[in-house]
Amino acid sequence: MMPQIIDLTHTLDESTPTYPGDPPFLPSCAASIAHDGYAVTKLSLSSHAGTHIDAPAHFVAGGRTIDKLAIHELVGRVVVLDISAQCEASKPISRNIIQRALQLAWSPTEKHDDTPMPMLFIQTGWSRHWSAFAKTYFTHPFLSREAAEYIVSLGFRVVGIDALSPDETRVAASDSESEEEKAEEQGSFAAHETILGANGVIAENLTNLGMLGNGQGFTIHLVPLKLDGCDGSPVRAYALRSS
Repeated sequence: MMPQIIDLTHTLDESTPTYPGDPPFLPSCAASIAHDGYAVTKLSLSSHAGTHIDAPAHFVAGGRTIDKLAIHELVGRVVVLDISAQCEASKPISRNIIQRALQLAWSPTEKHDDTPMPMLFIQTGWSRHWSAFAKTYFTHPFLSREAAEYIVSLGFRVVGIDALSPDETRVAASDSESEEEKAEEQGSFAAHETILGANGVIAENLTNLGMLGNGQGFTIHLVPLKLDGCDGSPVRAYALRSS
């Protein structure tokens, strides 16, 4: 029997993969039962730690921040595209791959009814490499600019992926490299610029997407902390079987 609730969230711990240059997740003891009579943990982390969402302000000057996102945008139906068999390390995901997968998983007529557009989750299978110590996780596939533009053109505004980023992740450049070399190492942020530039939201580091099939019958919850003026937030992402 399919479970009623499916956790789509990785556990945050000190082995959590961190995007190059971002602060790592570092918990520490602020108070203990043995010493203080109660326990408090101090958390040091990025706004994009672990399973999280990006608000438009992550890439758009003056864009909406996390506290400005409406809850109803982050709770809803989903279309899941399983393209794991077509994904290769550090290779772009083409528009054609997305288009063919959508033809199998989703009927465009759904966008003409009275309900909001569903979220779009892309299952690459890369969550199986989750670990800061598994360099393979950083060699994930990523959306081409054309694929991202196609997704946005269909009306999707919440796009999730079971990888570190929908854009290519490269190792941080050294201080001795030129500005041109650093820009080349950093790579393109085409997917972020396209989706967030359309006032959308990106969910990263999702897991267990293979348990959702094509997404039909599930309601997704991606509700973040209500952080004033922040560009992103960790979430406890989960799917609730609604039918």
